[in-house]
Amino acid sequence: MVSQITEYDVLVIGGGIAGEESALNLANLGYKIILVEKDLSIGGKMIHLSKVFPTLDCAACITTPKVSETVRHPNITILTNSVVKDIEKNPGNGFTFSLVEKPRYVTDDCTGCQICEEKCPVVIEDQYQWELIGRKAVYIPFSISSPRIAAVDIENCILCGLCEKVCPADAIDFTQEEKITPVNVKSIIIATGYNLFDPLNIPRYGFGKFKNVVTSMQMERQLVPTRPYNTVLRPKDGKMPDNIAYVLCTGSRDETVGNPICSQVCCMYSTKQAQLLMGALPMADITIYYINIRAFGKGFNEFYEQAKDMGVEFVKGKIGKITEKENGNLIIRYEDISKGKIKETEHDLVVLSVGLLANTDFTTMFKTEKIEQDRFHFVRQTDELSSPAKTSIEGVFVAGTAAGPMDIPDSILSAGAASSETASYLRRNHNEK
Repeated sequence: MVSQITEYDVLVIGGGIAGEESALNLANLGYKIILVEKDLSIGGKMIHLSKVFPTLDCAACITTPKVSETVRHPNITILTNSVVKDIEKNPGNGFTFSLVEKPRYVTDDCTGCQICEEKCPVVIEDQYQWELIGRKAVYIPFSISSPRIAAVDIENCILCGLCEKVCPADAIDFTQEEKITPVNVKSIIIATGYNLFDPLNIPRYGFGKFKNVVTSMQMERQLVPTRPYNTVLRPKDGKMPDNIAYVLCTGSRDETVGNPICSQVCCMYSTKQAQLLMGALPMADITIYYINIRAFGKGFNEFYEQAKDMGVEFVKGKIGKITEKENGNLIIRYEDISKGKIKETEHDLVVLSVGLLANTDFTTMFKTEKIEQDRFHFVRQTDELSSPAKTSIEGVFVAGTAAGPMDIPDSILSAGAASSETASYLRRNHNEK
C-alpha cells in the first residue's frame, strides 16, 4: 500500500539515546521531525541497561523520561517497526525517501493488557532478554516499551486465532499490510547505533557450546530490576554462581576477528557489572581478565580503583581457551602477562565482554549517492575536528555510535553536535528559523 507524499524538516534514523536527543534539540527549535526506528519501541540499547558508569545511576530512570518527552513532543512524529529505503538527493535541496511501515498485526487500540500473551500457546526465545528466557508469538516487547502495544511475530505465529478471540479491545488485525509512504525532508541525521560482537566468531571461548559462558549483555539483563530471574543464576543449572570471570576485549582490539579498534566501553561496563555483582552476590569472587584497562573518562579511574578496593581481582592476561568440566564449571587457560606464565583457573560462570561493531544498515538506505564508510565500517566523519557530524553527503549528518564506539555521555554530546550542524544547514540552505 502506497500513501501520499508527506513532508518534514528533518529525518532522524534511529530511536536510541542519540536519535532522541537529536530529535528533541531540533524539535525544540520548531522544526518538524520524523523519527524512524526499525525496532518495536524507541529507547535503543540504553533502555535495556541496569545502571550507567561511573555514577551507577539507574539507566532506565535516565532514558525513560527522554523517551516520554520524545513521544509527547508535538513536533516529533515517531514511526516504530519501520525502515527507510531509497534515499535520493533532490536536484535542488532536500531529500526524498520511502518510509516502509511493517505490519504489527495489532492496532493502536491495544491497551497493553497482555491477555493475548497469556493465551498464546507458542513459546520462542525472547530477544529483549537476550535469549535467557522465552516469550510468546504475540507479545509486548518489554515492560517499559514505547509504544506499549503488542505485536504478532508472524514468522512464528501458528494462526490459531486465540489472541484474536480473547483481545478485549479487538486490536488483533491479521489483515494489516506493509505500508510505503514517499516522504520529503530537508536534512537527515543518521543515528543507527551499533551492533554487538557475536562471540560465536571466537569458538575457543565456547559460547553457544557451554551454557555457563554468557555475554555481557546477558549478564546486564540479570542485573536490571526487570530481570528474567529473581537473582543472578547460571543458565546451565540455575545455581547461583560464586566465582565469576570476565573476559575483556572479546571481539575488540583483535585483527583476527576483523575489529582491531578499542570499543571504549567494555572496561568500564565490566567494572560496573562487577560492582553490581558484589552487591547482588556478596560472597562471590569476581575476576576480570584484561589486556589493558582503559579508564580515560571523568571518574573512570576512580571507579576502577573503587572496584579493586571492593575486592574485584584484575588479572593482566590473554585468554587462550575455555573448556568445560562435567559439573558445568569452566577452565580458563590464559597467559599471565605480568609473570610470563601459562596458567589455568576454574570459574563457575564466564562473562564475555563483547565489543562494539558498526551497524551498517545505513549503507543500504541510499539509492544513488552512497554515504562513505570509514575503514571500520562506521559512517565516515569528513571533518572530525571542526564539524564532527558532517558526512560525505551534504545535508546528511551522523550522531552517536553510528560514527564509532563511544559511551552514553559522548553519544549525547555527538547528538548535540549533529542537531546544531543540522540547524545551521537548514538556516543556510532553506532560510529557516
